[in-house]
Amino acid sequence: MVISDLVHAVSNDRPMTTDSTIASRAQSTMSGMRRLPGGVFTMGSDQFYPEERPRRRVRVDAFWIDETPVTNRQFAQFVAATGYRTFAEIPPNPADYPGMPADMARAGSLLFARPHGQVDLNDWRQWWQFRFGASWRQPLGEGSSLDGLEDHPVVHVAYVDAEAYAAWAGKALPTEAEWEYAARGGLDTEYAWGNELAPEGRMLANYWQGQFPQENRLLDRWERTSPVRGFPANGFDLYDMIGNVWEWTCDWFALPVVQQKPAGSCCIPANPRGGGERESYDSSGLPIGRKVTKGGSHLCAPNYCQRYRPAARSAQTVDTSTGHLGFRCVLRERRDSSESRRT
Repeated sequence: MVISDLVHAVSNDRPMTTDSTIASRAQSTMSGMRRLPGGVFTMGSDQFYPEERPRRRVRVDAFWIDETPVTNRQFAQFVAATGYRTFAEIPPNPADYPGMPADMARAGSLLFARPHGQVDLNDWRQWWQFRFGASWRQPLGEGSSLDGLEDHPVVHVAYVDAEAYAAWAGKALPTEAEWEYAARGGLDTEYAWGNELAPEGRMLANYWQGQFPQENRLLDRWERTSPVRGFPANGFDLYDMIGNVWEWTCDWFALPVVQQKPAGSCCIPANPRGGGERESYDSSGLPIGRKVTKGGSHLCAPNYCQRYRPAARSAQTVDTSTGHLGFRCVLRERRDSSESRRT
């Protein structure tokens, strides 16, 4: 959503809305957000994974972005106001998943479970379990609660849940380019704070230390999620852009497409977007779209998934929720009329 749409929406929600009320509602919506001026930056990386290549110069317009991922406290306010039920709280329809065993048609979500001993790192099923009853309310499954986790990022939210919250809050989900621009904090380095993962041994984000997935040395003190603002902010005063939880973006996953400039042109691609939904399908044969997720999580480790970096990206099917995936929102000030609006 753009700020002009926000003002229009709040000014029409009741007949006698005053200018002061409009300003108050808009100010409330933008509370806890930072305005980023936009501009040209280098997106991608040539140093790590193929899907991040190539490095390319792009431009994004000015926008506002949440200082932190959406927390359990904030998501609970949304649910209390709307009665919303998340994807993980609704049993799946077997018709949507041909071959699914009948006993799996129960509500739940994917949860990390540390294995005993070494496992094949090519088989993610060695450390992921579908846990019945796991949801944003019960992050560790049936019988667990949010006690003490109020200011941790909300998890077990599928793409539709993030979209629903954003719409209720009068905001939107970021594009991949917006998200990466924000995560870089004005730097052109591999990590959000420089070119060294742990300068002088300092833990600057919540990621995995040790041999994933069986050994976690907890140098950052956290086994799973951590409270937002628990690590230093980046150059744009944004928290937890790296580590803690992956974050949804609104772009369909595809390999980067570098727009070719006409000969002699100095133009730089503006507000780039991902591919189409069909391009995002994986090799399983199921027509389920995948969105780009960014930032890595507390499960990213030096020996596995070195995606605790602004350029890092991953593909997540829209019907998936996990214990390490959340989101944050944006408000846009302006968008070029020529921009593709694929969502």
